[in-house]
Amino acid sequence: MTERVRVRYAPSPTGYPHVGNIRTALFNWLYARHTNGDFILRIEDTDKSRTMDGALEAIFESLRWLGLDWDEGPEVGGPHAPYIQSERLLLYQNAAQSLLEKGRAYTCYCTPSELSEMRRSQQHKGLPPGYDGRCRTLTKIERENKNSSGLNHVVRFLIPNDASPVTTYDVIRGGVTVNPSTLDDFVILKSDHYPTYHLANVVDDHEMNITHVLRGDEWLPSAPRHLLLYKSLGYEPPIFAHLPIILGPDRAKLAKRHGAASLLEYQEMGYLPDTVENFLALLGWSFNDKDEIFSKDELIANFSIDRILKSPAMFNVEKLNWLNGVYIRNLSIERFSGYLEDALNKIRADHPFSEEWIESVTPQYLQSIIPLIQERLKKINPEEIWDLFSFFFVKTPEYRVKTLIPKGLDAQNTQLILTETLESLDALEQFDEGNIENVMRSLAGKLNMKTGHLFGAVRIAITGRTDAPPLFETLAALGKERVLYRIKYTLTQLDTEEI
Repeated sequence: MTERVRVRYAPSPTGYPHVGNIRTALFNWLYARHTNGDFILRIEDTDKSRTMDGALEAIFESLRWLGLDWDEGPEVGGPHAPYIQSERLLLYQNAAQSLLEKGRAYTCYCTPSELSEMRRSQQHKGLPPGYDGRCRTLTKIERENKNSSGLNHVVRFLIPNDASPVTTYDVIRGGVTVNPSTLDDFVILKSDHYPTYHLANVVDDHEMNITHVLRGDEWLPSAPRHLLLYKSLGYEPPIFAHLPIILGPDRAKLAKRHGAASLLEYQEMGYLPDTVENFLALLGWSFNDKDEIFSKDELIANFSIDRILKSPAMFNVEKLNWLNGVYIRNLSIERFSGYLEDALNKIRADHPFSEEWIESVTPQYLQSIIPLIQERLKKINPEEIWDLFSFFFVKTPEYRVKTLIPKGLDAQNTQLILTETLESLDALEQFDEGNIENVMRSLAGKLNMKTGHLFGAVRIAITGRTDAPPLFETLAALGKERVLYRIKYTLTQLDTEEI
């Protein structure tokens, strides 16, 4: 085994990469970068019946979105190319042939119907399901006859009846010992001459000098099979680390109902790559009991296998949203502006703007409203921006309350407030936050009204909602012309009682 750490991420293109899958990629990548080792991308596409169009491209795009570059693999190359298993079939076929010649494997001619009947019989008898080894004892002549008849067959690995207990030494979980009598003779080469996962990953990990295998703990039960294959092929096994399962808040396996999605869906929903990377790193790994915000460099510096937890990781959407809000607020104005402009371009395609109003949304205007938007967003996507801040981008906001009359006021008082506010703000020569606040607080005293009532009436008239960014900052950002126009519009609506 080489001294340099070499890890691999080996997804199957049977679907878009999801949270658990990409968490595995991230842990491997962090370990490689922490140790100055190599991160290899290998595509395990030997299950052709389940291969999905677009999945391979989604794998590449997902890794690139998170900034997980690979040192060897598709599109990059390397000394162990090709890195797509369907292009390496001869290696697996030769390994299977070697096992056949050693007597550690045999050909099996059982049909799918025979195997189904076998499982039904085992269930009826209360036996654990598994292959019963009926093709083990076929004679050489019987096999030759079946071959000459053109019968389809698979190659099965033979579990010796007298095999010693198999212990998987896992860095995270310690030693896990299994009695070989609980294992059946598993398939290593299918009838189409494609390998199963068991054979292909063992051969490739050996051929690619993989030193550490970090993978989901659902593969822990398969580890004894792999160790037997390593021994029979004369390979030295890598160091294993099986990552904890990810659970939803109800402690059930993570599913769509918990908010789980493919990684690219999180991108579309408006999560930042730095957020997702930080969040995924904390799903089963912990630096200490208090720190939760880590830059990529900090993750690389601190990541180690011995800090990976044994217990299941809990996926919490609320925490993800909180973390995304933190990262959004920490974005530079330049980066946030780019995200906002991309979202506005999508919004314009879905919502009717007047051309006049579109032209008034200038770069200078965007710069003035960005601090108000950035402070309150949890996701940067067109839907959330429109839902929370559409009043910044339309000539007249959509009023979301049944009436323009705030709680605690009547129509007459509301009209009085807006009429007086219109006059006071119109008289302002310097329309900035400080002057607006002074005028409106003075007006509340003049009218002998609670500031909450006065500010609430103006907020609804200007934004169409009861919750919005700080009022004085919002008015200053919208500008005098927009503010006066909306107050006048609201007064006409109150007069006609249309709202």
